[in-house]
Amino acid sequence: MWKKGSIGGRLISIYFLLVFIALTIVGVFIIQQLEAYHMNNTRDSLTKVAQEGVLKSLSSYSSLKESQQEIQINIETWYSAVQEEIFVVDESLNIVASTNSSFVNKSAIDDLDAELITKALTGIVSESEGVIGSQKIPVMNMAFPIENEENVTGVLYIREDLTSVYDTLEQSMLIFIQAMLIALCVTVILGVLISKGITRPINQLTHRAEAMSKGDFKRQVNVKSGDEIGRLGKAFNQMAEQLDKTMSEISDEKNKLEIVLKTMADGLIATDELGRIIHINSAALDMFNITEEYAKSKHYDALISEYCPELILEKIRIKTEAETELESAEIFEYNGYVYYARYEIIDRSQNSEVGLVVIIQDITERQKLESMQKDFVANVSHELNTPLTTIKSYTETILDSEGILQEEEMVKRFLTVIDSEADRMSRLVKDLLQLSRLESQREKWNKSVQDVVSIVSNVVLKNSINAKNKNQHLNSLFNQEQQILAYVDPDKFEQVLLNILSNAIKYTEENGRIDVDVIQRNDNVYITVMDNGIGISEKELPRLFERFYRVDKARSRSMGSGTGLGLSIAKQIIEEHEGTISIESKEGKGTTVTIQLPVDIGSLPDNIEQ
Repeated sequence: MWKKGSIGGRLISIYFLLVFIALTIVGVFIIQQLEAYHMNNTRDSLTKVAQEGVLKSLSSYSSLKESQQEIQINIETWYSAVQEEIFVVDESLNIVASTNSSFVNKSAIDDLDAELITKALTGIVSESEGVIGSQKIPVMNMAFPIENEENVTGVLYIREDLTSVYDTLEQSMLIFIQAMLIALCVTVILGVLISKGITRPINQLTHRAEAMSKGDFKRQVNVKSGDEIGRLGKAFNQMAEQLDKTMSEISDEKNKLEIVLKTMADGLIATDELGRIIHINSAALDMFNITEEYAKSKHYDALISEYCPELILEKIRIKTEAETELESAEIFEYNGYVYYARYEIIDRSQNSEVGLVVIIQDITERQKLESMQKDFVANVSHELNTPLTTIKSYTETILDSEGILQEEEMVKRFLTVIDSEADRMSRLVKDLLQLSRLESQREKWNKSVQDVVSIVSNVVLKNSINAKNKNQHLNSLFNQEQQILAYVDPDKFEQVLLNILSNAIKYTEENGRIDVDVIQRNDNVYITVMDNGIGISEKELPRLFERFYRVDKARSRSMGSGTGLGLSIAKQIIEEHEGTISIESKEGKGTTVTIQLPVDIGSLPDNIEQ
């Protein structure tokens, strides 16, 4: 019914023990009182027998021994019917008369309590209890001094069998034990009923608390009384309602936080005070290319030391204590990426450490952008400064040199240089403005259905003279009679092709070969420009389309006056046409540039002629 150690079991046990102890005390008291009552009755009875005749008749004899026969006759006559045994003992401690004649003329010391007789001979009435015979019969002994006018002449010794008294006490004890057993059974039954009344609401509270521990805050405790347990139940229900509300709010906030942590681009690692990883979001897992199980199986120091030893706990604690006014951050590189880590040690109000939170941000692109911006400033400064320096120096030469104006040929040559450098500055400014418009989507487009083959053929024709000047073989591998239509801005598409083909001519040595091909596959057209020029190293390929980036600035300047913006502009234009541009190259073996454009004419407006 009840589990071991339950309140109900303890209540019943306590109730049972209290009743048992109380009944035991009452029973012992009653038996003792009953025993005392019977003993007093026996004592009074013996005293009455002694004082109502025997002592008076015996005190008239001056010598008990001399009147032995008369005393014996009297005792046998007067007291033969009494239950008590009467003994008359003289001063010599011999039994001179008795209701039991077998004791006459025997020594009282052998058959009676000698101590009582001795006390009685001194004039003291005394009593004792004992057992006699082989059957251990309980008896009460009383000794009365027999006195005449002068002295004590003997002892009246009366003994009564207490068997009936003890039988009565034993029977009373059995009755009491039976009554006590019945009372204890009733006690147990009442204890069960009472404990149920007490423990039922407690059990309800317990089950409700267990349900709450599993997240169920909806069920209520049935309150049926206004006592302390009833008030506890009401308070418990109120607490459950408040907890349900609070847990709902916490759950909502937790879900929001989990969504934020899951979707945030920055990596996050959280640890407890011992350095055990308690949370790591997907961004951090992707950064380090590990699984959550692997991360949580390792100590924070063991994990982070693989990527940045400066972020281990001990070093963070030292830096946090020493750099209170500085930003708690660290920049490190891993696997070709640059990361910016910010950290914060979480403290309790007692300044005891709770854990650590580390936010890791991938700043590779930002670093690249900063590097590109620096390159841009350097390139633009250099590109603008070079023609300006040339213009200024030639202009100063014309102005400062006396008589030079009379040398028409010299002045013409100087002005030609100035004009060329001005054109160079103009191209740079033009490219910068166009790139700005493309990136801000302010460029104007004039798209229409155009024959890609015709545009490519025209670009090849325009660059044939430049190729011939370097004795290069510029080959058109495609059928110039075929027609492949696409929805493009012809001017900007031609600009892209001119840039790519001019780069191929520029970076291909004399007597080199440049092949141009146009192929349609399914719904796409592919324009390919292949050369066997100086090529590009593999590590430089990913950065070719970055703004202001040059593979080798010194080499680029020696081969022409490019701005480093051409490929970036080309990529922006092709992507605006929903196409792609890619470059494959091997240093010393040549470069292949491929442009892919859609030719799905079915998606064009109905008023456009194919």
